[in-house]
Parts: sequence; C-alpha cells; structure tokens
Amino acid sequence: MLIDTHCHLDFPDFDHDRELVLKNAFSAGVGAMINVASSLEGSRRAIGLANACPGVYASVGIHPHDAKDCPVGAWPEIKCLAGREKVVAIGEVGLDFYRNISEPAKQAEIFKKFIGLAQETKLPLIVHSRLAQDQTLEILKDHPGLSSTGVVIHCFSGDIDFLKECLYRGYFVSFTCNVTYKKADAIRQVLGYVPLDRMFLETDAPYLSPEGKRGKRNEPANIVELAHAVAKIKQVDFDKVCEQTTRNAKLFFKIG
Repeated sequence: MLIDTHCHLDFPDFDHDRELVLKNAFSAGVGAMINVASSLEGSRRAIGLANACPGVYASVGIHPHDAKDCPVGAWPEIKCLAGREKVVAIGEVGLDFYRNISEPAKQAEIFKKFIGLAQETKLPLIVHSRLAQDQTLEILKDHPGLSSTGVVIHCFSGDIDFLKECLYRGYFVSFTCNVTYKKADAIRQVLGYVPLDRMFLETDAPYLSPEGKRGKRNEPANIVELAHAVAKIKQVDFDKVCEQTTRNAKLFFKIG
C-alpha cells in the first residue's frame, strides 16, 4: 500500500471524474490520500470530500499565494475547521518568494498564525517553501516544540544544506513526481541523502505529473511511478519503499 500525502482532489480539475480518479487510485494500491487545503474555501471543500470518501483525509491551511486574502475575521472559522473529524494536519502554509503573489511580510504573518494553530491543535504542519529556505528555517526556529507534533517540508526542492538542517531538527521531507524528470538530477541527488524513515511520497495532483505524462493532469494513482523512481534512486526494493513511506505517513498523520 502507498499513501499520497499531498494532493488537491477538491480542485476543479477533478470535478468531471473525481469518483473515477479515486477508484483508479485505490485500484493502483493507494490506500489513503490526504487532500491538502490551500485556501479557506479549499479547507471547507477538503473536509467535505474527506467526510464523503473513505480513505481520504483533509488538512486546513492557506497557501502563501493566498495569504493576502486571509481576513482577520476568518480565524474563528479556521480554528473550528481544524477541529473537524478527519482533519489530520495544518497546511499547506509557508513562504513562496518565487512569484510573491502575496507580500513576503504578509506571507510570514499568516505562516506564523498557522504555526500557532498547529501547536494549539497538536496537528502536524505541512510547509510550503520555495526560494525561501533561510526565512522558513528562521521562522520555524522560534517554535522548537513543533518537532514533537511533526513538520514536513512538502515538494522538497531545497539544497543539501537546507535538507541537513531540516533533518537535524527532526522534520520530514516529501518528494513528488518531479524526481522522474530528465533534468531533475539535483532533486534526485538530494533525495539520495534522505533516509527512508524520514520521507513521504506525494503527487501534489493535479500538478507535477511524472515523466511521460507531463502536460497531463496528475492524479494519486501516479504515486506508484514515484515509488518505483525512489526505489531506483535509493537502490532498494520497491516493496521496501512502499512499506516504509506508508509507515511514516501513518504515524505522522495518525491515520490507518
């Protein structure tokens, strides 16, 4: 069994065939999926989908791109949503300085508020960090207690130094199907350093389809291709990758 620890099945990309996508995932050996929220409305949708679909779980969070659209008045509802059944994490939240759709100061403000929510609810934190390694580490440094509830850097794209610091602090890292890309040698090199017991697998669907399917919508069933790629990079058996990453996800998110 495999667990897709980060997908966005509530997105409109799946509106016309969501049930089929779920069926294909389960048939491929995906035992559970975490539908990760990226907005307030997305948090609502993620919870609704999780409640309607066995094997699907939810998170509550606001992507750094949407930090500018998070009003103060939304926090009572956000806190309420975080306590709902099948909500297993806070996220995705963090910093994205690649596009700066929201001002960096606003991103940091919202990130810190969600860190506080993770500590309050004792739920693990799903972190988005793009071109913001130092700033991400600096903010997380002020909250060492997070390591006890769990932190994962999703869709890891940082360098070796960033990886080493994350592992030193006890964080997990998660990889997507972009490790299969022909020009992804740097990501594959970093992945090679990560112990299997500190790693998750994710599709980030509908984004980042594996090589050979680029340009098409990604979906959770493709995590099987990712697991084969990880096995090849790590030079271990495919079954071992499945077993260990699934165990990691079950313990981290307290599912299954």
